[in-house]
Amino acid sequence: QVQLVESGGGLVQTGGSLKLSCAASGRSFSTYSMGWFRQAPGKERKFVAAIKWDGSTTYYADSVAGRFTISRDDAKNTVYLQMSSLKPVDTADYYCAAQVGRVYRGPLEDQYDYWGQGTQVTVSS
Repeated sequence: QVQLVESGGGLVQTGGSLKLSCAASGRSFSTYSMGWFRQAPGKERKFVAAIKWDGSTTYYADSVAGRFTISRDDAKNTVYLQMSSLKPVDTADYYCAAQVGRVYRGPLEDQYDYWGQGTQVTVSS
């Protein structure tokens, strides 16, 4: 069982920045591909970004490419999402998720094995 705990959410003004963290339990973090998703009020949860287990490749939704950066620190069992140039449309609950087993299966929710509880991000206009 893998536990994921997000932190770093909060209230920020339009154009501001925020860095989310997701800490994972266990000793096999370096074998997990990690992703970030978000769910705006009244909407479906959507893919935001992902990073392969070896850090070699990152993936982004078109809506955040060039503004958000995903990274990982295997020594700290943590994945990050640096968010810049934030807009009100970025307001959502942000979730991290893990794919285990040294694979990256893709950006769909059901391709992920474990999920965190989420952290709220609000961007004021």
